[in-house]
Amino acid sequence: MSNVIAAGGRHRAVPTTRSAVTPVTRPAPSPPSSALSADGPGAGSQPPRRPGLLRRLVSLLLSLLMVVSMVAFLFLAIGPHVLGYRTSTMLTGSMEPDISPGDVVVTAPRPAADIKVGDVISYQIPIEDHRVETHRITEVDRAADGTISIRTKGDANPNVDPWTAVLEEDTVWEVQAVVPEVGHVIRAMRSPVVHHVVKWVAVGGLILLGLTSIWGRSNDDEDETVDA
Repeated sequence: MSNVIAAGGRHRAVPTTRSAVTPVTRPAPSPPSSALSADGPGAGSQPPRRPGLLRRLVSLLLSLLMVVSMVAFLFLAIGPHVLGYRTSTMLTGSMEPDISPGDVVVTAPRPAADIKVGDVISYQIPIEDHRVETHRITEVDRAADGTISIRTKGDANPNVDPWTAVLEEDTVWEVQAVVPEVGHVIRAMRSPVVHHVVKWVAVGGLILLGLTSIWGRSNDDEDETVDA
């Protein structure tokens, strides 16, 4: 649109200048958090709750106890029947420093004809209570009739054992491995006091494990209720 100005009988149109108007684009308002679509990643959900420190510690201790118990059961109860070895606990220090009191001695069968001086075997002594002794062979005597007699000595003992043992079996039990300190645990577990303590600790652990499982399910139910 132009303004008309009369000048000398003529009309002249004077254009009117208009400034260009730039449209302002406003950002669309973000929807409230309650109106977010459930299809979006993580929409309407809360971060999962981590189990408490006590719960994780109890779970770790129970798992460790189960693993140790299983290994001990396989080693002491199943292994001798399946693999054919024997286990015994050293009660004296006669074989120190190689075998100390409380160590578990693992023995395996070996033909009696193959034994030699220096081998460490477990055998029944021919005197007194015929207890099983684990000593080193110091002398081997093979008679013409095939009878084998041995003399033994404990590494820590000053003298040779005061007997001569005749091997009546075709095999002897030679020491193959030594497990330190396990015998103390086995002997302690066999005592009545420790037996009852372990039993009640196991019962208490099972109860605590059940309670932690119930608490975990309760927390999960609460989370689901909040999400809903």
